[in-house]
Amino acid sequence: MTVVSVSMPEELLNRIDNFADEHGYTGRSEVVREAARNLLGEFEDRRLEDRQLMAVVTVLFEYETTNVEERMMQLRHEHEGLVASNFHSHVGGHHCMELFVLEGSLADVSTFVGKIRATRDTLTVDYSVTPVDDFDPAAGLESGEDGDGHGHGHN
Repeated sequence: MTVVSVSMPEELLNRIDNFADEHGYTGRSEVVREAARNLLGEFEDRRLEDRQLMAVVTVLFEYETTNVEERMMQLRHEHEGLVASNFHSHVGGHHCMELFVLEGSLADVSTFVGKIRATRDTLTVDYSVTPVDDFDPAAGLESGEDGDGHGHGHN
């Protein structure tokens, strides 16, 4: 197996170590491998390919981190055909939340979420994806789907 060196804040490393201990992992490498597999598999759901999707993406960051807020605004403008709506809110005394409502393809949503995750100093990135191209409002569920929408991602 190839050994990879990864830089991360001490706090995150401590959280990974605690998680490994609490959940019976053999060590941090096993946790990181599973997290990587899950991240890479998030947008590989074949049921969502070639579908019109609606996604909600929520980003949390510290209030003083103005570069994150600037990057969120830049991404909104860069993807104006994908971003149907955007909402900014202050959370507590030290944090901000940016919420994006997206309408588009799986590839476009994946690209957008990837760019947000790659933004330095974000604390969390959560999202959910729901197909809307075959939505039956009378039934309240998508035709042929199990109704759980799909996908939650955490960073």
